[in-house]
Amino acid sequence: MEAETAAATARQRQQEAEEARAKASAARESDAAAAEQAELTRKVETAAAKAKAAREKAIEAAEDAGLEPPDLEPLACDAMPRRGLARKADGTPTRKTQRNFTDADSHLMQSGGSYLQGYNCQLAVDSDHQVIVAVGVSNQPPDVEHLEPMLQRIAATAGALPEVMTLDAGYWSEDNAKACTDQGIDAYIATGRLPHGQPLPPKRGPMPKDADGKARMARKLRSKTGSAIYAQRKAIVEPVNGQIKEGRGLRRFLLRGLEKVDGEWHLIAATHNLLKLFRFRRSQQQAQWAATG
Repeated sequence: MEAETAAATARQRQQEAEEARAKASAARESDAAAAEQAELTRKVETAAAKAKAAREKAIEAAEDAGLEPPDLEPLACDAMPRRGLARKADGTPTRKTQRNFTDADSHLMQSGGSYLQGYNCQLAVDSDHQVIVAVGVSNQPPDVEHLEPMLQRIAATAGALPEVMTLDAGYWSEDNAKACTDQGIDAYIATGRLPHGQPLPPKRGPMPKDADGKARMARKLRSKTGSAIYAQRKAIVEPVNGQIKEGRGLRRFLLRGLEKVDGEWHLIAATHNLLKLFRFRRSQQQAQWAATG
């Protein structure tokens, strides 16, 4: 746990250092005031020093634990988020930090009001044929952090991003909504249940000037067009979940470790697609035979 939390802190410090350098570079390119540039340069030096110290500590912690040197680079844009063990500011575990002995990569996940030790599996499905166009596995429970890497994977697999996309409430955040808009995606993201006593946003009429992104998305989903589009979700992605879990009986993974589970999930998705393609081809042949007598 000490090695893992130290590595997580080192990656965070490295990310902060890169962000500080990017801000300083942008300030120089925009000919910002000398005082502002000097302050940003100071922050770059401070962040770099913290990143170096955290990196040395992480390497030392891994050596003390008898582990291979950890990957301390920030995550790539298409990488699934990593689990974050509870840790203090200096990178050491807290008294409540936990780690599973059977599968150290797994994490406690909430499922149907209870908890299980497992992984968070992601998939994106096309609306025409229920073909899986992107998958991912992580040991991070919240779905909200998975949207942007999944968009990168969709683009890599399909060659383009969807024009319209529906997502359940687990993916809602104003940042995710903005990320979709910035990339030309007309996103319909469920915002979850409203707190007790809070009125629903009106379906018609002017939107209140002080409405936030969540209220605007809720209004969008309650519109005639929005409700019709989001209703298609139950005929697009939910059947795929059912086909994999119930039809094919995948109730648990057979392997342990994030890398192996990721491979198993990719295999499940690939065979799902092969079945879809096989059945589509067979239906086309049957239609051709019927047409030719």
